[in-house]
Amino acid sequence: MADQLTMPWTGGAYVDHHFPVPHLHEAVAGVRRRAHALLADWGLAAETLEDALLVVSELITNAVLHALPPAVLRLRWSETKECGTLHIAVTDGGPAPRGADPTEEAEPDEHGRGLGIVTALSARHGTAPGHGGIVTRWAELPVG
Repeated sequence: MADQLTMPWTGGAYVDHHFPVPHLHEAVAGVRRRAHALLADWGLAAETLEDALLVVSELITNAVLHALPPAVLRLRWSETKECGTLHIAVTDGGPAPRGADPTEEAEPDEHGRGLGIVTALSARHGTAPGHGGIVTRWAELPVG
């Protein structure tokens, strides 16, 4: 799903895409491929594209492993006269009950670094709670 809108308060425009995320760990690669195709079409530089895909992967994986469905990835490109920004957000159904994912306990060395990676690669990031327990985790990357 895509929308192209004008932001009259900035003189710029933005494009907004939404991708449903199946609640399966195996789905992360497929959603990442779809995001790659879109971001490449938007003309992101190779380094920015790789950083963006890593952030996409980490946020999606976090939603699939640690939250309730449904999950949706949102990619938004906004541009003003000064610069561009890529906004990456994943909205999910909120925290899963503890112990709902057996891999959480079984492989502690392979979990827990995702949000640190998002922090390192993004200019800004955060979490926004919504109604009914939904949660959106987001990050913004500058695009030159």
